[in-house]
Amino acid sequence: MEDILYKISLTLIPGIGSVLGKSLIAYCGGVRAVFLEKKNLLKKIPGIGEQTINALIHHAVFDRAEQEVEFIQKYKIEPLFYLDGAYPARLKQCNDGPLMLYFKGKTDINRQKIISLVGTRSATEYGRDMCRKLIEGLSEQDVLIVSGLAYGIDTWSHKAALDNHLDTVGVLGHSLDRIYPYANRALAERMVVHGGLISEFPSGTKPDRENFPKRNRIIAGLSDAVIVVEAGPKGGALITADIANSYNRDVFAVPGRVGDIHSEGCNSLIMTNRAALVQSAGDILNFLNWDVTKESKSRAQRQLFIEYTEAEKAIIKVLEEEGEMDIDSLLFKASLLPSKAAPALLKLEFEEIIKCMPGKVYRLA
Repeated sequence: MEDILYKISLTLIPGIGSVLGKSLIAYCGGVRAVFLEKKNLLKKIPGIGEQTINALIHHAVFDRAEQEVEFIQKYKIEPLFYLDGAYPARLKQCNDGPLMLYFKGKTDINRQKIISLVGTRSATEYGRDMCRKLIEGLSEQDVLIVSGLAYGIDTWSHKAALDNHLDTVGVLGHSLDRIYPYANRALAERMVVHGGLISEFPSGTKPDRENFPKRNRIIAGLSDAVIVVEAGPKGGALITADIANSYNRDVFAVPGRVGDIHSEGCNSLIMTNRAALVQSAGDILNFLNWDVTKESKSRAQRQLFIEYTEAEKAIIKVLEEEGEMDIDSLLFKASLLPSKAAPALLKLEFEEIIKCMPGKVYRLA
């Protein structure tokens, strides 16, 4: 109880965002230690100013944090702090990932395969049809579908996921005590049973304009890839695509007719090499190397033709179970010291058994 109180309290201090909050915890040695640190030592922490130090020392947030604890307990909401094991592993790789997330639902947000679909709120019949086709084509992959529960492409993506018996998660630009837009309330209720709703905002947070760019970074960070289905020349979908690129996520865009304002953003992403062109779910599966036949074949080859050391076996086993992992998590999960892991990783990569992606993230080739 005391632990979660300090975690929530830290997110309520003015001037302490995701990046600074993580630095404070690292320098002080824990969340509770941040509140007990002396002022002269806080001044030595890079990036913290006098105003933020005063806000931290003279805060009055514990009462508000206690209210939030009561709220999440009453409505069976799961708090996910960035140091918790259940916190989304993909989002943990992002420097500005939220300190705290609030999740209500019944799905694994560390699923092996996660795709985000985004797009315009003024979806055309073409955009809606592409949502249905893409998600239908992904339905045999047990993919978790993520979007933002907004009008348009977001709504159609969530609906198509549910229609194809896939779990789907909505990332909110407000707290979990409300649904915006209200017209999606019934859809949100279905999603809580077959997926979930997630937000970084404590109860009482309205869907204000400045919250949605923050929401977009979570959509990008939660997934393996972002698909822009239909988008105009400006808007949140393009922001999400740019954030995904900065996170080294794969970004795809569905092309549209030249001169069609509803596809201008997608065509621009493709033309400027910020997104790969996709026309079907098959394109996405090929780009991500999610072809089931290829996976089965390469797994058989791994088992039949090569003899592995114990370290190599441990690495392969973890990646088969987890899909992909950053180097630190991989070594921890495989119970390997860096000195033992380095030659094993090098050999497996040389023999094209594993693949090293940006950010020192590994997956099976």
